[in-house]
Amino acid sequence: MTFNDNVRIDTSKVSKRGGGARRGGMIAGGGIGVALLLALGSQLFGVNLNVFAPALNQALGSGSVISEPQPGTGSLEGCAAGADANRDVECRMAAASDSLDRYWATQVGNYRAPAPVVLFSGQTQSACGAASSATGPFYCPGDETIYVDVSFFDTLSRDYGASGGSLSQMYVLAHEWGHHISNQIGTLQSVGRESGPTSGSVRLELQADCFAGAWVQNASTVTDDQGVPFLKPVTQQEIADAMSAAAAVGDDRIMESSGVRVNPERFTHGTSEQRQRWFQVGYQQGPTACGTFDVPAAQL
Repeated sequence: MTFNDNVRIDTSKVSKRGGGARRGGMIAGGGIGVALLLALGSQLFGVNLNVFAPALNQALGSGSVISEPQPGTGSLEGCAAGADANRDVECRMAAASDSLDRYWATQVGNYRAPAPVVLFSGQTQSACGAASSATGPFYCPGDETIYVDVSFFDTLSRDYGASGGSLSQMYVLAHEWGHHISNQIGTLQSVGRESGPTSGSVRLELQADCFAGAWVQNASTVTDDQGVPFLKPVTQQEIADAMSAAAAVGDDRIMESSGVRVNPERFTHGTSEQRQRWFQVGYQQGPTACGTFDVPAAQL
């Protein structure tokens, strides 16, 4: 999607960190996709469910953070307007975060914003543990923070076949924001470590896809403080870019591309078809249609 050049960006909703050196080979090749898929943590992008350690369970209950985050080490001062978001991926994340925050504040009662989105390079620390390029973007419920290494967007296109494009990138962020909404409304807390085609993990990821679609459908109506819409109306090509990103990270697609037999009992995120379909449900019907925990298995 394209931002209106003169829309003003509130960059306070994003922070930027430096990081440690990248680990060689962490994001290259197909093997890491399998490793991440079979781990019930963040897989390419999702929610980090490392909330099963006692300390993190306590953190979720109290709102405390068990890991000391790194201080901000970068600046987003060059991200003042929509024109900056159209040319620079970090500014695009800042502008999309501003839009997402304003949208969800109108949709959820007693809405609370997530902690500022963390843009990092290489490695950083979260309340769910270490984050690196290999894990991809994820939401950590322990500190209610979205973590994004923007180099992942190149990986998504190069290694997983997504078509690219600005909405492909913003869909990833909107999906993570969807996990924050699930956290607020209580569905995230109902998910355990189970896997399988009808598991809570799959339902949670499909709900985030649906919430992402709901934002996209309304994104051109969200305005800055001066009443300027953040984004121009979405085009069919941009929707196709988002669909391509959703399809690229379906459990079945990752297993196939990694040379692993497709085993539905290992699913944690849903198939490519499901991820695309639930995005479209949100896009066409809005967030109230995103009750993935309420539908029978046959309707997932």
